[in-house]
Amino acid sequence: MLTIGELASYAGVTVRAVRHYHAKGLMPEPERNHSGYRRYDARAVADLIKIRTLAEAGVPLARVQELLAADPDEFAVAVTDIDQRLRAEIRERQRHRERIAQLAAGDNLALPPEAVAYLDRLRAAGVSERLIEGERDAWILVAAQLPEHMPLFMELKGNQLDDPVVADFYGDLDEALEWAPDDPRLPAFADRMVSMFEASEETDLEEWEAFELPNDLVELLDSVFLDAVPLARTLLGLLEERGWTGWTKLERI
Repeated sequence: MLTIGELASYAGVTVRAVRHYHAKGLMPEPERNHSGYRRYDARAVADLIKIRTLAEAGVPLARVQELLAADPDEFAVAVTDIDQRLRAEIRERQRHRERIAQLAAGDNLALPPEAVAYLDRLRAAGVSERLIEGERDAWILVAAQLPEHMPLFMELKGNQLDDPVVADFYGDLDEALEWAPDDPRLPAFADRMVSMFEASEETDLEEWEAFELPNDLVELLDSVFLDAVPLARTLLGLLEERGWTGWTKLERI
């Protein structure tokens, strides 16, 4: 007769596992000796090895007893069912792994590939990560509300970056975002922005205006700029003095 420790050793499990199987009803409680200790026979070792083997194969403990009592045909059917379940779990975990791999770069989180490509173009142009993070957060909001329009939005943004004037502006905007709200360079910067707006008014702006963004989304996107950039309200005021209003939804007054 074996003690619980010896039983566990023979079957290659821990004493805690044996007690757990007792609690789950997978192994009957053995008789105890006069000192109150459990004593196990060779049959108990064989049963425990079967339980361990099924558990290691991924069989849920709730079904182990069923398989132990099954005849060969019932066992085959049950094993097929369990195998199908495990295959489904493996496919699901593989999808999770693929998604995690995609998210490793950061930009892929909640953004379609075309938006990620646009952000990569900004990096290649030397735009700082701080400005890119602001763009990413804004486009995440847009993609959540208007996913079907993201390919065209990104095409339009890409067309803007093809213009050397716009590309240079992104670099200067990085520097300007560090200025204080009363920086004397701001009026000239606003003049430059207005010149860009007027140069693209008959092309890009018309294409953007074809998509009417919901007012609540516009307000939310504007708030991202206003909350993150100290000079934002001053700059918007200067633009309004020059006949333009809005940030996300730019319009001539």
